[in-house]
Amino acid sequence: MIADDQRLFAEALEAILSSERRIVVVGRAFDGRSALELSRVHHPDVVLMDIAMPVMDGIDATKAIRDELPGTRVIVLTGSASTQDISRARAAGAAGYVTKDQIAGDLVRAILDTAA
Repeated sequence: MIADDQRLFAEALEAILSSERRIVVVGRAFDGRSALELSRVHHPDVVLMDIAMPVMDGIDATKAIRDELPGTRVIVLTGSASTQDISRARAAGAAGYVTKDQIAGDLVRAILDTAA
């Protein structure tokens, strides 16, 4: 599942991931609350979560998803490489942290490794 408030980025990311036969995108959320609601419905193996989103930020959404759905792993996918954001994501239960400039090969590998 993809949670990112930038619709064009989320759509482009879904298109990239659709080329990998081992990955199926089950939904897209455009804010943290929707990410939590969609996770409750779809029980995804992995959620790609942006940090800066409206309604509920990605850190709070990550914590809520991990609390309610411990089998769902969250990879934070964001533009920020700050150590504070990385620490907050880890504390919220994120299984991984990938910056948006690493999307090419690293993201698919991170998703598959996290799902395994």
